[in-house]
Amino acid sequence: MNIKRKIYDKLLAWKKEANGSKALLIEGARRVGKTTVLTEFAEKEYRSYIIIDFAKASKAVKDNFDNLENLDVFFQNLMLEYNTRLYQRESLIVFDEVQKYPAAREAIKYLVQDGRYDYLESGSLISIKENVSDIVIPSEERTIKMYPLDFEEFATALQEEILLEYIEKCFREKQPLEQRMHTKAMRLFQEYLLVGGMPQSVVAYIENNRDFIASDIEKRDILAMYRGDIRKASRKYNMRVSGIFENIPAYLSTHEKKVVLKKAEEGATFSMFEDPLFWLGDSMICNLCYKCTDPNIGFELNKDDSAVKCYMGDTGLLFSLAFGENEIASENLYHSIMTGKLALNKGMIYENMIAQMISAQGKKLFFYTRYNEEKHRNDIEIDFMLSNESRTSMKIYPIEVKSAKNYSTTSLDEFRQIYSKRISQSYIVHPKNYSNDGNLIKIPPYMLPLVLQ
Repeated sequence: MNIKRKIYDKLLAWKKEANGSKALLIEGARRVGKTTVLTEFAEKEYRSYIIIDFAKASKAVKDNFDNLENLDVFFQNLMLEYNTRLYQRESLIVFDEVQKYPAAREAIKYLVQDGRYDYLESGSLISIKENVSDIVIPSEERTIKMYPLDFEEFATALQEEILLEYIEKCFREKQPLEQRMHTKAMRLFQEYLLVGGMPQSVVAYIENNRDFIASDIEKRDILAMYRGDIRKASRKYNMRVSGIFENIPAYLSTHEKKVVLKKAEEGATFSMFEDPLFWLGDSMICNLCYKCTDPNIGFELNKDDSAVKCYMGDTGLLFSLAFGENEIASENLYHSIMTGKLALNKGMIYENMIAQMISAQGKKLFFYTRYNEEKHRNDIEIDFMLSNESRTSMKIYPIEVKSAKNYSTTSLDEFRQIYSKRISQSYIVHPKNYSNDGNLIKIPPYMLPLVLQ
């Protein structure tokens, strides 16, 4: 089954704009579909191509990178090894899993300057410190990130393009969906929450007639692969990476959803977990959300590294991480959730998905809390904050996530009062239909991608 991915259009734009002057590196977590989309792109857009998978490449292929002083010999060896003829300015060479052989990434500088062919690179965990510490990152390389399927890609895979067009029309006209269509869109979004956006999970779900269990099997294989990657992480901190990873559902199940290090290791300090958190975020297995202590100026300038939420990069994987295989089967959890018969911590799942949607737009995640000394608790909590990223006239866009239909806006109201001069627009993401009173826009989660665009 071929899934249409938005990143394909970015590849087309790169080919046209760069015209051989830049290689393109696609970073992404394992199993987000990098190799699949690169193979499709190579087949459709080039006269010929060679894909070098450095997870499988022979010693002869790797040794060939010693021939960079004579590129005629270098390319001849590649053509002979892969039995493929290369045509000047009509062929593509792909370095897949390039993190397995960093010397190939360093060679991009000379290959691009040579100008004969186009070059794409892809890798998982590619920018982790230990993978690039001994090489010079080429300036002839441009980088983009690839994420799990977003909601629109998921809906397209399920042949719901007409519904997507209707949602966009309603959003553009600032109108709620007809109630029956809203119910349908929310059911589709709920499927997306549980299946997630990893291509293997989505394909299994569709090809098995929307079978959540078939999807769950694929997700557990991916989680096992991630655990293997974690074991291979630097010995200095792989146990701490594992401690955080396995506890993500526990962190997100709490009211504040912040990482509580004592659950991972007794006597832990944030300085001890700086590299493990970096590893999880940089690998794109997780999306890290930091507290901003003063939203009046740039979020990054007021980031509190000791207050962090750790969301899973894919919400479908979070669900499978949170619930055991036997628990899902014995309780028929997927069916109970879809039919509304099971009281579930939807806040955890919903908030993780909103974090996933924001991250997929290339935006960093920040949240805000204010502690009240008299009440001995936080009296303001804002789940996410976006900005227009202007240094001179910064505007804030607070986003509150509500998984239930009945909720209070007290926290957001007070935040808006305090920072009224800074706030451009406020949003609540909730299960109900679209509404807009001018100062506060309430949207169902399936509309959030349109806000972020």
